[in-house]
Order: sequence, then structure tokens, then C-alpha cells
Amino acid sequence: MALHVIVGAGPVGSATARLLAGRGEEVRLITRRGGGPSVPGVQLVAADATDAATLARHAAGAAALYSCAGPAYHRWPTDWPPLGAALLHAAESSGAVLVTTGNLYAYGAVDGPMTEQLPPRPNSVKGAVRAELWAGQLAAHEAGRIRTAEVRGSDYLGAGTMSAFTALVLPKVLAGKRASAPADLDAPHSWTYVGDVARTLVAVADDKEAWGRPWHVPTAPPMSLRRLATRAAELAGAPAARVTTMPGIALRLAGLFTPAAREMVEMQYQLRAPFVLDSSAATAAFGIEPTPTDDALRETIESLRES
Repeated sequence: MALHVIVGAGPVGSATARLLAGRGEEVRLITRRGGGPSVPGVQLVAADATDAATLARHAAGAAALYSCAGPAYHRWPTDWPPLGAALLHAAESSGAVLVTTGNLYAYGAVDGPMTEQLPPRPNSVKGAVRAELWAGQLAAHEAGRIRTAEVRGSDYLGAGTMSAFTALVLPKVLAGKRASAPADLDAPHSWTYVGDVARTLVAVADDKEAWGRPWHVPTAPPMSLRRLATRAAELAGAPAARVTTMPGIALRLAGLFTPAAREMVEMQYQLRAPFVLDSSAATAAFGIEPTPTDDALRETIESLRES
């Protein structure tokens, strides 16, 4: 039994904690308020993970340190740098491998499926934040100070996840109402199941040969937002999905009053053109097959109905 320390108890952190506890590992889950799943083998700790000394103390003796935190969308430029610095310090002082939950923002707008070989070319503030964080981790790894890797997924499906689909479309579809999203409704789009993120984080942490690079989470074949909404309605036994395209100006107007909507403006490029993830490398390396989209949708629907 080894100690695994997880920072953040959102959908990814909670799924990772359950997975590790299920195989008999000692898990320490750190959040500001000490929240998280009540699972045997998971110790819930209330602590400020941006405090480098505090995080290092909790990570002492750990085999792996997982970054699964998610600062508020509009606070990424201010909240991520101190958290990233604390994670680096904790990884260096403890010797634990640091495995970070990343995303695809650093690639910017691309033409064709995204692979791990793409260079960072962010075209958004949040993409620049993610690119800088990974560059710092990789530099520390190459200098021999830490051991690290990053696991990247597309928009999430699964219990408790938040995306344009789960926030703007799915609740309306389940209620039999018309939904609107700032998207090309028929563009192919990759949807990553949060449980597969957890499986990939743990597989990467376990494999020394996997360190020092990014990995894409094994993800099911892309599906347009319209098709995803249609399938969700079918699985839920709801009326046929009705989805329309939200004009860009509408999102900008909403952003005048809602921080979350304001932060979505610069990320619209991901929804208004094909956004496809190539995850074949991780499937080949770790043998992880992506969870079928239907199964991911069922869990997402059940979670939303229970909330």
C-alpha cells in the first residue's frame, strides 16, 4: 500500500480517489474545506494547497501527487500560478511523481485531430496559463528536480461535470425545452469520460516510462453537439432534443452579468469548428479503452437528475 495525495475533489479528483482506494491504496484528498467522497481508505484533509509548505507537509512520503484542482474559470491567471508553484515544491520535496490533469487549451485552434506532438500555440488567456504551467513542470522534470507528466482530455461527461453541453444544453433537453449553445451544432467534437481521466492519471503515475510527456485520455469517437443532445434525450426517455445555435453576441451580452459566460467567449473556437482528440497513444501504451459515450451520458443524466 502506497500513499497517493490528490489535490481537488471535483469530478476528476473524486473519481481518482475512489479508483485508488478501490485497489487498496492509502489516499489523502486535499481541499480547502475538507470535502470529498466518503469512501473507506480516503482521508479528507482541509488545507490550502497554494501554501507550499503546507502542501509539502501533506505530500511527505507519497508515491504520487495528483493535481485535480479547478480554480474558478475567471480566476485562472491569478489562482493557477501559486497552486502550480506549490505543487512543484511538494513534488520536489517529497519525491512523489506529479501527475497533472490538463486540457487541450494550450494547443489553440488547430486544423485536424490533436495529438500530443502538437506544439503549444495558445490563442486564449486560459490556454496561455495552461501552457506556462506545463512548461514549468517539464523544465523541472528535465532538470532532474521532479518527475512529472500531464494527462489531457476534452470536454467532460460524467457525474458532476461542467461544460457547455452539461451546463447549457442537457438540463433543457431533460426538461423537454429548447436549448441554445454557442456552437456549430454539427461539428465533430470529442467528449471525454471523467472516469477515463482517473484511469489514465493512475496508469501514468504507475509507469515510469510514461513520465516526462503529456498523454491524451482515451476518448470515444467524436460526436456533434446536436447528436449528443439527441442521444441524451433518447437515453433519458425525454422529448426529442431541440437545440439551436446561440449567436456570439448573445454570449457576450450574458458575459456582462455572468463571469462564467464572459470566460466562455474566448473559448468559442472549440465549439464552432471540429474539435477532435487523438488518444490512440494512451490506449496503445496502457491498454485503456474509452468508455462508450452512451455509458458516459447515462451517468451524466443520472447525476444531473439527482442534483
